[in-house]
Amino acid sequence: MNIEEQNGISRRKALYGLGASIAAAVVPSALHAEKSDAAGIEDPGMPQDPTTKYPKPPFKPQSQPWPALASKMDPRPDHGETSYKGSGRLKGRKALITGGDSGMGRAAAIAYAREGADVAINYLPAEEEDAKEVIALIKAEGRKAIAIPGDIREETFCKKLVSDAVQGLGGLDILVNNAARQQTNESILDITSEQFDWTMKTNIYAPFWITKAALPHLKPGSAIIATTSEQAYDPSANLHDYAQTKAANMSYVKSLAKQLGPKGIRVNGVAPGPIWTPLQVGGGATMEKLQNFGGDTPLGRPGQPVELASIYVQLAASDASFANGQVYGAGGGSGQP
Repeated sequence: MNIEEQNGISRRKALYGLGASIAAAVVPSALHAEKSDAAGIEDPGMPQDPTTKYPKPPFKPQSQPWPALASKMDPRPDHGETSYKGSGRLKGRKALITGGDSGMGRAAAIAYAREGADVAINYLPAEEEDAKEVIALIKAEGRKAIAIPGDIREETFCKKLVSDAVQGLGGLDILVNNAARQQTNESILDITSEQFDWTMKTNIYAPFWITKAALPHLKPGSAIIATTSEQAYDPSANLHDYAQTKAANMSYVKSLAKQLGPKGIRVNGVAPGPIWTPLQVGGGATMEKLQNFGGDTPLGRPGQPVELASIYVQLAASDASFANGQVYGAGGGSGQP
């Protein structure tokens, strides 16, 4: 073995050790309290009871100012920091994910990196603490990690976001429009025009602007993925403005899939049910609903972001080449699709 080979092995060992230490630091210990969890992480191929795999309600009362941080939630969500294992399905791909600091965006970012992709994430400056953890986890896999903070309610920033991602990654072939704003209001009379505009700009305008800016860079074989919601199909009374945007996201997927399919670019969506993310503690749920969050699903608990990670991977992977205009649900047995 020559010196270069020895150095290469040493670097890989160091990188592996760094990744393990970072993952151990950010994974929530509460998610490993049960014996079944530990067994699942040690041998993910073994069957696991989904009703006891993750924490169940009641959850302790908690709230944070918008946009809220996953690192301050109790229990902390599992985004796959240690539980997601990759197999090289996205080797060499280049992805931009909005809302990549927490929730499904973070789960997708971690999974994409472990599947071999370079990843750029967008987030609000107030979410820097969570974003730093994600960037470290991506780098620990030996992949490029590009952090692009900023407010996607501004068209000029959305254009810059795509430009910076393309420049930093050296191209782009996966776009995940995931970032969203959700606030609970018992009555339409409680929603101000400013709040309504904030939700619409974040959830509808931004994906439109970002997709327009990204399209010239996307070649045949590229994938666009939107995060919609069960709210698109079965809206809650107290999420009036948010539910409208999720229905719009669903239609955006199906319309754009027909438009871009002939160009070889697939467009699909993911429709989560109740998932344990900062959206809930940052004003997206009433305190009563938060304490019992996910308890009314057949599995008796909310989902964790990592439980959707493989869906984002599948929709981006080349072996799902006939999936176009589809919306994949993950609601624990409730909701649609």
